[in-house]
Amino acid sequence: LLVDLQMPVMDGYAATARIRELEGGSSSKASENSGSACRVPIIALTAHAMASDEQKCKGVGMDAYLTKPLNLEELTKTM
Repeated sequence: LLVDLQMPVMDGYAATARIRELEGGSSSKASENSGSACRVPIIALTAHAMASDEQKCKGVGMDAYLTKPLNLEELTKTM
């Protein structure tokens, strides 16, 4: 799932936190999930290019952080 950090109604941070809550609070990466529940991989796609933004993304449970303009090769590698 690609999420922008600045979305109307609910920003990417809140959306990710809510998804993780619905998943049962999983904070490990999808590949490390040993439980039977599915964990949605979430990638931040944003114009925010500060290290603090990346840390905040990781803190709410995002799996990766990509900045705009999007580099297709980087997206493919990340996915």
